[in-house]
Amino acid sequence: MHLLSKLSFQYWLLTAFLLIGLLLGGAALWSVLTVDRLMVQSQQRAQQSIDMSAAAQALAARSLDMERSARQSLVLADPALLRQFNRFAAEADALLLRLQALGLPEVWAVTWQRHRQAVDAQLADAYTPAFEREQRVAEEFNQLRQINAGIGQQVQQVVAERARALEQEFEARREQLTQLILTALVLSLVMALTAGVWLARAFRQLEQSIVALGENRLDAPIQISGPEDVRRLGQQLSWLRDRLTELDADKARFLRHISHELKTPLAAVHEGVAVLKDRVAGPLTPDQVDVVTILAHNTHALQQQIETLLRFNAAAFEARQLKRTRCDLQALILEVVQEQRLQWQAQALQVQVEGDNAWIHLDREKMASAFGNLLSNAIRFSPHGGRLSIRLSCDAHDVVVDIEDCGPGVAAADRDRIFEPFYRGAIQPEHDIRGTGIGLSIVQEYVSAHGGSVRLMPSQTGAHLQVRLPKTR
Repeated sequence: MHLLSKLSFQYWLLTAFLLIGLLLGGAALWSVLTVDRLMVQSQQRAQQSIDMSAAAQALAARSLDMERSARQSLVLADPALLRQFNRFAAEADALLLRLQALGLPEVWAVTWQRHRQAVDAQLADAYTPAFEREQRVAEEFNQLRQINAGIGQQVQQVVAERARALEQEFEARREQLTQLILTALVLSLVMALTAGVWLARAFRQLEQSIVALGENRLDAPIQISGPEDVRRLGQQLSWLRDRLTELDADKARFLRHISHELKTPLAAVHEGVAVLKDRVAGPLTPDQVDVVTILAHNTHALQQQIETLLRFNAAAFEARQLKRTRCDLQALILEVVQEQRLQWQAQALQVQVEGDNAWIHLDREKMASAFGNLLSNAIRFSPHGGRLSIRLSCDAHDVVVDIEDCGPGVAAADRDRIFEPFYRGAIQPEHDIRGTGIGLSIVQEYVSAHGGSVRLMPSQTGAHLQVRLPKTR
């Protein structure tokens, strides 16, 4: 295995594709040759069937010509009619030989020839009256008509048997082809598993490491086994994890320091503006009152932004410290809905929670905060008198929570960015304070920390957010 680890992924990939391609290519080539051979046989059998049917019909027609010529020659005693009979008889003999060559049993040809010879004997009899010979010839041709009908049926039977034989051969070749393809597939699968299990484990480790980096889980070390180039990629991911850990720590320190440094002078400014607004320092002119009002408004807004920074930084830190307990998710959501009852009642919203109880291990406080942000966001964007739906369901692995409102929805340009921190979409509720853009970011932090996911789902009206939480973790 140590020797194998020195080989590159390209070598393994090309070798596996080459071997599998040879197996499947050989099966495909054999299939093409078999199908071509069967097609040629089918065309030959079809042509033989057409030739036999045409020969049988021509024999019946020549028999009628022979009967007409023979009987007319007996009645009229015309040598020309007798010669015409002989010509038709020779053509009939050739057709009979053709039918035998195409597969007509010999017994039919012998029987037909016996009655034909009986007609020849009557035509050559110079002592029997012509009237009697004509009657005997008519009887012989009546027998020939029956034989011709039997030959037609025999031809149909031969054609049907050949068709069945060809169908059986097709079926046998199909079974062989199926077995060959299945064998090639099994061998290809065995080779793919043999050559791919080791590679798959390495790529699964890569995937898990990348997912961990994407979910900001930087505490787990990255260890990748496999081909040399894949292990080098794992080393680069490990370096990236260390670098992200440093940057994350630097970001947290920066936010704490800048927020703390801004709060003190901002508090002094806020107090100074309050003194001016309360006219402690003396009366103000109308223009000064407008300036003080603007200062007070912007001071309050700046204070909210600083508190938002602190809250987001705290959420990103607390997401890694979960205190899981077994909790009824439906009861938790109902509590969140009840806590925000005044907000949705103020907008005359109809809030409906559907689904069964779902017990799951989670951090109750953090998931309550996550669902609270989702519900608050849905209330803000819902029109007055609208409807808000929360549905719980379960599949084989996850508990699913769907939250839908009937608001304006999310603009197409914003769909991929709504979970980014401090990103505010183009569509905002009317007559409402513009959001800070961190609510959905906090939701994503908490849900991802639980091993779940939150996504914006397609919706005809309003916004549809779906939270998936694993049943066991």
